[in-house]
Amino acid sequence: MSEPQWLTAEERRAWLALWAVFFKLPGMLDSELNRLAKITVFDYHVLAILSEQPDRRLSMSDLAAKTSSSLSRLSHVVKKLEGREWVARCTSTVDARVTVASLTDEGYRAVQDLAPPHVASARRLMFDQLDDDDVADLARVGRKIIAGLDANHWIFRDEGVRE
Repeated sequence: MSEPQWLTAEERRAWLALWAVFFKLPGMLDSELNRLAKITVFDYHVLAILSEQPDRRLSMSDLAAKTSSSLSRLSHVVKKLEGREWVARCTSTVDARVTVASLTDEGYRAVQDLAPPHVASARRLMFDQLDDDDVADLARVGRKIIAGLDANHWIFRDEGVRE
C-alpha cells in the first residue's frame, strides 16, 4: 500500500477552518430559529425554497435536490412542517407517481416573518466578517467544491435562488 498523500500545512488549515464552519454555523442558525419558531435551519431552508417558486410548489424530488437532501430526510421534515400546516403534500396532477410539496398560506406567512431575523443572523454570523472580495471568493470556491461533489447540482442550473 502506498503512503497517503497528506494535506499540506495550508490545506490542513483550510480543512480545519471549513470543518469548524460546517459545525458551528448550522448550530448557531438552528439555535436562533429554534428560539423564534421551534424549527431548524434545514426546516427553514425547505420553506424558503418553496416560497421562491412561482406557485410555491415543487415535486419532492426537485425539493430534495434544491435542499441538497435525501428524499428520506426531506420526507421527515415535510411531515413535521405538515403538522404545523406550513406545507401540504399532494399527488401531481401531471404524473400520479410524483408527490408535490406546496407551501400553505400559513407557511408563507411564517417564512415572511422568519426571513428578516434569519437573514440578519446570516449577515451577523458570516457576512459581516467578510469584504466583497471574500464573498466573491467564497462563492467561487464553494462552486468548485460542489462541482467536485456533484457536477449536476442544481446550483449550476438555477442561479436565481436567494436565502
